Amino acid sequence: MKINMNSLPQHIAIIMDGNGRWAKQHTMGRIRGHKKGAQAVRTVVRSCREIGIKHLTLFALSTENLGRPQEEVSALMSLLEEYLSKELKELQKQGIRLTTIGEIEHLSATAKEKLLQAKDSTANNDRMILTLALSYGGRDEIIFAVKKIMQDIKGNKLKIKDINKDMFGGYLQTAGMPDPDLLIRTSGEYRISNFLLWQMAYTELYFTDVLWPDFKKEDLMQAIASYQKRERRFGLTSEQLDNNNNSISLNQD
Repeated sequence: MKINMNSLPQHIAIIMDGNGRWAKQHTMGRIRGHKKGAQAVRTVVRSCREIGIKHLTLFALSTENLGRPQEEVSALMSLLEEYLSKELKELQKQGIRLTTIGEIEHLSATAKEKLLQAKDSTANNDRMILTLALSYGGRDEIIFAVKKIMQDIKGNKLKIKDINKDMFGGYLQTAGMPDPDLLIRTSGEYRISNFLLWQMAYTELYFTDVLWPDFKKEDLMQAIASYQKRERRFGLTSEQLDNNNNSISLNQD
């Protein structure tokens, strides 16, 4: 699959879905499916770094996932710890900075500790930013931002008249990060599942039947190729885009 290296999405977000169904298809327990899914994470991270993607955000654990059976939640925490231990050297070698969004205080103590250590160790890397969404929910993120804005208004740090889209984005956990250009969801589901609700206003959506553990570099390339065939108008017409040399500012009200 050939892609245009001159028009890559700057930011790719992925809902990694299908570990449980993959395990069921292979008559294995769900935990084996999550382990196989961790291998796909390694493949996609390395592939994105190789082709020059600047931002990759992976929906690794939702707030709802924490309500699953304790055995599965514990296994997910162990897998996170294992991934961080095994991949830290690779992240450093590839110049990848690790960041997170979500309420990481809900993670196990050891997983949180390893995560904070990995974030600190890679803080100066600048060749790609890998963001893990952990114990994350889009609605919770927006509510938290609203509360912070209200606190700043009450503390006379902000005036109501100053509230706009750009300012609001600065209160989100993704502040300073470009909105996703492309969202990929695996496993044939057609939902965004409470993921980056504010940030995906103009994101191109790509759905594939491939289960996450089977997702390979070729599947990533196919998603990018589909993205590159689309005309992103951001509410304008094709003629307006042509008049603006196919370039507009997403920050304009």
